Amino acid sequence: MIKKEMIAMLLAGGQGSRLGVLTSKMAKPAVAFGGKYRIIDFPLSNCINSSVDTVGVLTQYQPLRLNTHIGIGIPWDLDRNIGGVTVLPPYERSSNSEWYTGTANAIYQNLDYMESMNPDYVLILSGDHIYKMDYEVMLDFHKANRTEVTIAVMPVPMEEAGRFGIMIADEKRRITEFEEKPERPRSNLASMGIYIFNWKTLREALITMADQSALDFGKHVIPYCHEKGYSLYAYEFSGYWKDVGTLNSYWEANMELIDLVPEFNLYEEYWKIYTKSDILPPQYISENSTVERCIIGEGSDIYGQVYNSVIGCGVTIGKGTVVRDSILMNQVQVGDGCELYKAIVAEHVRIGDHVKLGVGEEAENDTAPHIYSSGIVTVGEKSVIPAGVSVGKNTVIFGETTVADYENHYLASGRSLNKAGE
Repeated sequence: MIKKEMIAMLLAGGQGSRLGVLTSKMAKPAVAFGGKYRIIDFPLSNCINSSVDTVGVLTQYQPLRLNTHIGIGIPWDLDRNIGGVTVLPPYERSSNSEWYTGTANAIYQNLDYMESMNPDYVLILSGDHIYKMDYEVMLDFHKANRTEVTIAVMPVPMEEAGRFGIMIADEKRRITEFEEKPERPRSNLASMGIYIFNWKTLREALITMADQSALDFGKHVIPYCHEKGYSLYAYEFSGYWKDVGTLNSYWEANMELIDLVPEFNLYEEYWKIYTKSDILPPQYISENSTVERCIIGEGSDIYGQVYNSVIGCGVTIGKGTVVRDSILMNQVQVGDGCELYKAIVAEHVRIGDHVKLGVGEEAENDTAPHIYSSGIVTVGEKSVIPAGVSVGKNTVIFGETTVADYENHYLASGRSLNKAGE
């Protein structure tokens, strides 16, 4: 019989609706990040760097890109006969079939998978955060305290604490109380959504609580364990951790990679970030181009000027084009004589000659001001922007657009242009 000390269950089914058009065709963990990676590469790399060699990846929303990326787990050394990586979508059952309705419901629906691995401990992760963490150290903490549940926590500014599940712990780090998004927080230890459970404890809690609608760890499972008198401990994490769930935080996290002294370093020898890489030629930077403080992916051809930007793989930037403070994902084609300022351009976008993105004053977005803000121009994947048009700030463009879609060759700040649904 298989026996694993600790297996990981990685929740990667999220739609990521606050990323707007970036996640209209793919799950949030599949979104490109840092020039050559996808968001899910970070927790997967953490697993293999922490000697966790059995990972169940729970997918649901638009899983194709994610499934193709993960494959059989070769880049993460997770292609194994026993354990390795297993993609776990919702599936037809003879009695009742249902989508995953909450974080814990997704885990509950895969009890058989976990049972087959016969683990001592189960590590629960989410697939949409950027961080490096040694889960072995957290497991050592869990064992040393002989606890049933360990919750990774991070100190946050008190004024932001109301956005999180907050843990109140004693001096030994034992959790005495917790509050889900409290109006008046009494602690600043925020749950990171990373848990280690003793397998027997998790199994009992999931089976007991199975009838709850949208069964969730923060709302149901953790309170249940607390009420039953199980011991819960808070494991404090002090490294870099970023939820890239909004366009602004996604933009910021990419920009932080190119700081002179990056807080999050992609180049550490002892903690590599693994990804599925296509076979591409080296990047080409022409003699008349300028590149300052950038990440440039493989196979990219740069003929213009690029400042403070993250450029993916297979990107072409034309002559006389200036790109600043922007993120261009894989296979983006930008024509000659363009100006791009604070733009997030998704994969396979084509931008014609003499296009300007991010001009003029800011105005509130007309369709989703809570998503498209901070002056960013967002362009959805496979979109086409015709030559000679200008686009304001807090704008979104999605689909194959033509000059006729731009009044006087201009899309004003705060406007949304969506031709993708047609």
